[in-house]
Amino acid sequence: MSPERNVYRPDARSVRRSFDRAAATYEAAAVLQAQVRDVLLERLDLTRLEPRVVLDVGAATGQGARALKQRYPGARVIAVDSSACMLRLAARRRRWFRSFSLVRADAQRLPFADASVDVAFSNLLLPWCDPDALFAELRRVLAPRGLLTLTGLGPDTLKELRAAWAAADTHIRVGEFIDMHDLGDGLVRAGFAAPVLDVERYTLRYADVQGLTADLKAMGARNAAAGRLKGLTSPRKLAAMQTAYEGYREEGRLPATCEVVFAQAWAPLETRTRTTSAQAVSLEALREQLAVRRRG
Repeated sequence: MSPERNVYRPDARSVRRSFDRAAATYEAAAVLQAQVRDVLLERLDLTRLEPRVVLDVGAATGQGARALKQRYPGARVIAVDSSACMLRLAARRRRWFRSFSLVRADAQRLPFADASVDVAFSNLLLPWCDPDALFAELRRVLAPRGLLTLTGLGPDTLKELRAAWAAADTHIRVGEFIDMHDLGDGLVRAGFAAPVLDVERYTLRYADVQGLTADLKAMGARNAAAGRLKGLTSPRKLAAMQTAYEGYREEGRLPATCEVVFAQAWAPLETRTRTTSAQAVSLEALREQLAVRRRG
């Protein structure tokens, strides 16, 4: 990672502390995460799978793991998260007839054997990791023809907040999010086959900036960039940011853009991987495939 990119690298300890503090408020605030998770789960309809082991990597409070257990009742579903507080809440999602396992671990250092996992599912964990390290670890644990399906955030995410802060000072206030094509290249570098990616944009709307920042704090999405300002922000700079953000107000509300990248790739059958290119597909094409499956 270049020195310039290093300042944006998420600090793992800061990330873990943020999500520990946010565990109790996470589900009420994480509306986007829930909506995107439902879409990611729906896309599993495009594959015919009978997995033995399924990982929900970055499981938070376990909503995804519970849904995966419902989808694959014969599989061992494992919820993985680095936050102990999140996993304590996830434990409450378990039912004796639809139980899943809980593992506290760094997603970039998973405590699983090579080629031991059939499906790796990860919803919006990517912004809190080094993508190359995460992809390499997921490639390691996935068995031949194992499926990786995940979501991340693209560079237009929180573009209004980023621009508003840029008008107020020069510090890193919003983390860096990675372009879809760069994510595809990262999957190829890690040795994945047939990566397919697409983007969907969501816009959340708030009465004021305080509502947005309160939601971000409640869901644990604090600024964790290594090069972030460690001290307090002066009231003058905070007011300048809020004034700049007001320039985006439309119909009485302030928009907050989220660019969500959906990615799917397979662990190849061959031990030696071949270099290939990631494929971008339209959201309309994926929806049509899902509609055809339902009609069938």
